[in-house]
Amino acid sequence: MKKEKLTIGRSDIIDLPDLKIFKVKAKIDTGAYSCSIHCNNPKVTGNVKKKLSFTLPYFNGKEKEKIVFQTNNFSERIVKSSFGQIEKRFVIKTKVLIFNKLIETEFTLSDRSNMKHPILLGRKFLKNGFLVDVSKFNLSYKQKKSLNK
Repeated sequence: MKKEKLTIGRSDIIDLPDLKIFKVKAKIDTGAYSCSIHCNNPKVTGNVKKKLSFTLPYFNGKEKEKIVFQTNNFSERIVKSSFGQIEKRFVIKTKVLIFNKLIETEFTLSDRSNMKHPILLGRKFLKNGFLVDVSKFNLSYKQKKSLNK
């Protein structure tokens, strides 16, 4: 029996609980293969045990808040940007909380400072049972708010 697909709009407000990031704007992009998250200063330290550190700015509604993360669970990948440029990006895995479901996915770290949404959710994420209706937005967030009333 096939599982019902959830309808997601053109954008939503999601949580990344493992990173302690909540209520962040995400754009749904069926043209993008992978997910991407805005970050600053990604750098690798250490020779034997490599560690990636990066800063996630402007989340949780506090513009001046900058959260520094470190992980040794990362990889690097060649990605074609939306401008057609080939870039080498760091990739991390974390969980997304959307429609009261926790879904683990990969995010490439990129500079999205000129974008309206700091997070982009691509087809690889959407394969987890979503249909996109571009006439709607914030469906998961609205559901979450109605459940909390």
